[in-house]
Amino acid sequence: MVEAVQDAGVVVTGAGGGIGAALARRFAAEGARVVVNDLDAGRAKAVADEIGGIAVPGDASAVITEARDALGGTVDVYCANAGVASGGSEAADEAVWALAWDVNVMAHVRAAHELIPDWLERGHGRFVSTVSAAGLLTMIGAAPYSVTKHGAYAFAEWLSLTYRHRGVKVHAICPQGVRTDMLTASGSAGELVLAPTAIAPEDVADALFEGIEKDRFLILPHPEVAGYYQARAAEPDRWLRGMNRLQRQWEEGTAR
Repeated sequence: MVEAVQDAGVVVTGAGGGIGAALARRFAAEGARVVVNDLDAGRAKAVADEIGGIAVPGDASAVITEARDALGGTVDVYCANAGVASGGSEAADEAVWALAWDVNVMAHVRAAHELIPDWLERGHGRFVSTVSAAGLLTMIGAAPYSVTKHGAYAFAEWLSLTYRHRGVKVHAICPQGVRTDMLTASGSAGELVLAPTAIAPEDVADALFEGIEKDRFLILPHPEVAGYYQARAAEPDRWLRGMNRLQRQWEEGTAR
C-alpha cells in the first residue's frame, strides 16, 4: 500500500474507461475513497460500483463541488484525466480547437482554481495531469491535440514550480500509445506511431504509483520518451527531420 493515498479523497475525471478507469481501480485498491467522473453516467456508475466508489457524472470542469461533498468535504487528490484527441491541422474548424483547449487545458485550470486555496490552507494536495507524450513531443496529424497537450504539460509544470514548497504535489503522466478507445480513434496515424509500442491502461497506473512513491513530477510509462525528449531539446532540427519523415510516411500510406 502507498501510504500517501490511503483513505485519501480522490477524484478521477474521464474514468468511465481507459486510463481513467485504471487509475480509479488502482487508487481504490490502495485504500483511497474514489469519485468516478465521466460524461457517460452509465460508464461512471459501472466503474464506481465495481470499486466501491462514488459516481459523479458530468462535465469534468464542474465536478469539484459535488465531488467534495461526496467525499465529506475535502479532495486530497485530483486526477485531471478527461481529454479529447482532436485530430486535424491548422485548418481544423475553430470549434474543434475550442473543444480541445477547453477539455485538455482549461478544465485543469478550473479544477486547480477550485482546489489550490484549500490545499494551501491545509498544506497538502496532489494534482495528477494525464498529459500524453504529445505534450512533450508532438503527434503527427493532430495539431489541436498536440498544441493543447503542450499547454496541459506547461500548466502542470507551472503548478509544481509555484506550489511545491507549500505542500502541493504535481504529477504529469506522459505515455505514448495506450490500448484505449482513444488509440483506436486515432486512425492510421495512431497505427503508425503509437500502436507498435502501445501498453495497457494498468501499466500507466503502475507508472503513476511508482512516481508517487518516488515523488516524481514527470511520469513516463514509456521510458524511451525521455530519450526522445532529450534529443528534441539537444538537436531540434534533427528531431524535426525525423518527425517529418514519419509525416511523409503517413501521407504516403494514406494516399494509397
